[in-house]
Amino acid sequence: MNKSTKLLYGILLLIAVLLPLQDFIYLVFAMKVLCFALFACAFNLLLGFTGLLSFGHAAFFGSAAYITAYFCKEMGASPEIGILLGVLSSAVLGLLIGALAIRRQGIYFAMVTLALSQMIYFLAVQLPYTGGEDGIQGVPRGALFGLIDLSNDVHMYYFVLAVFVFGFAIIMRTVYSPFGQILKAIRENEPRAISLGYDVDRFKLICFVISATLSGLAGSTKSLVFQLATLTDVHWHMSGEVVLMTLLGGMGTIFGPAVGAGIVVSLQNYLANIGSWSTIATGFIFVICVLAFRRGVVGEISAFFKIKH
Repeated sequence: MNKSTKLLYGILLLIAVLLPLQDFIYLVFAMKVLCFALFACAFNLLLGFTGLLSFGHAAFFGSAAYITAYFCKEMGASPEIGILLGVLSSAVLGLLIGALAIRRQGIYFAMVTLALSQMIYFLAVQLPYTGGEDGIQGVPRGALFGLIDLSNDVHMYYFVLAVFVFGFAIIMRTVYSPFGQILKAIRENEPRAISLGYDVDRFKLICFVISATLSGLAGSTKSLVFQLATLTDVHWHMSGEVVLMTLLGGMGTIFGPAVGAGIVVSLQNYLANIGSWSTIATGFIFVICVLAFRRGVVGEISAFFKIKH
């Protein structure tokens, strides 16, 4: 089976599995899972396939959420224009942060991304357009292309599903392309990739921008789903959550981060009713998963069945 066929089958499988969810699941929960699944998959492109650990991806997720929310609410922009502006802002921000961060490696790269992300958080707190601690609330979903009313949860679900499949297809196409093979070579042995004549910094920067852009797409979509953008979206805790989702599902796997996002969001949603005990219960479950699935849930399953990614 060639890579193009794998890509097609993967996308068709996603559609077949996710399309009928609206018939029997709480739609807002399903949309939240899809948004964070795209966020985790975008982050995995950087960490799992290039070997770059970023602690600042909340900057792209949150900034796009704020931009989309602001333009849709205050400027009356349509949802597609709001999302486009949010995605473009995260792409530009990714280019700026990436150009600085890729000059360092390892823990220094992670600390640079964290520091620059905290600057975005500070701006979100201080700027008058962001609403401070209240964030931007009551964001109208509007009508997609003036035709589809997104205030209807079923319509919104199919739109979020389409966005996720689109973003996931880009990630799969990137991973299975010659560009993706070079990213894996950089991850495995960067000095050897340099000796082969590849401009490693350029490939890292392109990957960083792609990851940031798709993270922004997830953030913009999420702001429409919940009709708000808050400081939580740009806080460093969000960066930590996406790292956890990726590791829990399986770093360096295609479907792993999406599975990890589903597990984390499900725990947050269904354990919230037990109050402060939810943190203890969540931590206990994570410890079990780490001990039982050293390569992540999907990573262990793939290794057991000897599935190649």
